[in-house]
Amino acid sequence: MSIAAPVVAVLDDEPEMRKAIRRLLNCRGFRVEEYERGEDFLAALYSHSPDCLLLDLHMPGINGFDVLEAVRSRQISLPVIVVTAHDEPGTAERVRALGACAYLKKPVDRDALLSAIEAAKASTKPQFHPSDRDWSKQSPPSPPVR
Repeated sequence: MSIAAPVVAVLDDEPEMRKAIRRLLNCRGFRVEEYERGEDFLAALYSHSPDCLLLDLHMPGINGFDVLEAVRSRQISLPVIVVTAHDEPGTAERVRALGACAYLKKPVDRDALLSAIEAAKASTKPQFHPSDRDWSKQSPPSPPVR
């Protein structure tokens, strides 16, 4: 009995980025589904759900923020790793609030990407991976002092 290879969906409007990620992940034993537009990915979600989504934020049409909101509103348990070239103040926090489990900046470090995917596979609960930002240094809110 063989175990099916995990499926990673790559949603990015840049063909070269999709190609590079596909090559890397195929070599590591993943199946890769590529999507150029948010609309195409969301339509595919009606028939099946990948094991993980690598998501670009800035794309024409439905952007990455819209995709995150749609996944959350449909209550789909899908680990989402955001990969963006536009690291603007507040973006990491915004995607975290929308349920992303990791936030990586382009150009993507190969080891950080593979580590984020492995962490996403291990758990479907949103967990931020400290690959680009050290979320472990953020302590939970302190209880009120009485």
